[in-house]
Order: sequence, then structure tokens, then C-alpha cells
Amino acid sequence: MPKKKKKKKAKILKKTKISKIKSKTESKLVEKKSSNFGAEEKPEIKKIKKQPTEKRIYNVKDYVVYPKHGVGKITAVEKAKIGEIDIQFYKILVEKEKLTLTVPINQQSKLRPISSINQINKCISILKTKPKIKRTMWSRRAQEYDQKINSGKVYELAEVVKDLNKNTDIIADQSYSERQLFEKAYERLKSEFEAVLKTTPEEVQKKMDKALGRTAVLDTTE
Repeated sequence: MPKKKKKKKAKILKKTKISKIKSKTESKLVEKKSSNFGAEEKPEIKKIKKQPTEKRIYNVKDYVVYPKHGVGKITAVEKAKIGEIDIQFYKILVEKEKLTLTVPINQQSKLRPISSINQINKCISILKTKPKIKRTMWSRRAQEYDQKINSGKVYELAEVVKDLNKNTDIIADQSYSERQLFEKAYERLKSEFEAVLKTTPEEVQKKMDKALGRTAVLDTTE
């Protein structure tokens, strides 16, 4: 065989070998990429911890606060059947308003337990501070005060009592609507003080009036 033909044949064999090696390496790379792509797309499964339930269990004789009505006492835990559904609910007596509320246990998000001693002490501290008087129209302020009273938040209630205290130097005279809001907030706060401190209404009134600086004014009027 001539030398030229041998050289050509060797070159052809070399090229085919190189092409085969290239095709093999390319196919391996494609496989690797595809496997990586699949791994990226695969969602990572994480164990989710159970969220703490908002449901609290209250017992008969427990005091609770319902925002729109104030402090109430649970008188019973009853069951009823509506259609085919069994419903369990609390019977809550709001003594100040001579009202009995029926609150389903699975719809008790608005209920809250009565304040702690520390929260009551903080309320007393709020009552001792100077009232904040906004220079806005009374109708707007009255709306804000009413929202705070019905919020169910004890600190906001204390702020309303402090801001509308009629026996301070800032508010000499009050309109009828101001007095109404003050008395509503005062009675709501007083009833929670009574439930927490477990003392007489008279003792609670003395404590609140002292914090508000009302005792001196009351003494002069007597």
C-alpha cells in the first residue's frame, strides 16, 4: 500500500476516535446538567411546626373582658346543636350592664383574660400622668376616645380616663358628652380593677381617684 493512502487512513481513524470521545464527553455533560437541573427543580420538603392555637380555655367563675361591654364573669359553659353541628359556648354575665353574652368557644378571639397586677400598676402610673389634650374638633376626639374604650385594651382605657378627668387644671368644665365618655371609661376601668384586686368598689374608687388627683377636689366639695 502506498504511504499516502496509509497516512490518509490513519488520519481518518484518528478523527473518528476523537469524534467518538467528544460525543461521549458531551453526552456525559448533558446527563450531568439534566440531573442537576432536575435536582434544582425538586422542592425542598421542610417539616412545619404546628402553630400555637389562639383558643384559650376559660372556666366557670373566670373573669374575662369583652371589648364592647367590659368585664364579665363566665357563669356557664354550655352545648347546643344547630342543624347537625354541635356548638360549645360561654355564658358571660356583664353585671354592670345587666347583660348576658353568649360567645361560641371557636369564636372567642375578642375575649381576653383580665389584667395582671403588673398591668393594673401600670394603669395607675398612666392615671398619674398629665392629660394629653389634642386641639382638634371635639367630634373627632370623641370618636377616638370611643374607639379606645371599645378596643378592650386596658392601657388605652386608662388613657381615656386620664385625658377626660374633669377635675384637672386643664379641663375645668366638661360638656355632657365628655362627662358621658369619662364615666363610661372610668366604670370600665374600675370594674377591671375590682376583678383583679378582689377588693370593694369603694377601695378601688379611692385608689383611682388618688391617682387622678381627684381626692383633694372631692374633699373641698364636701
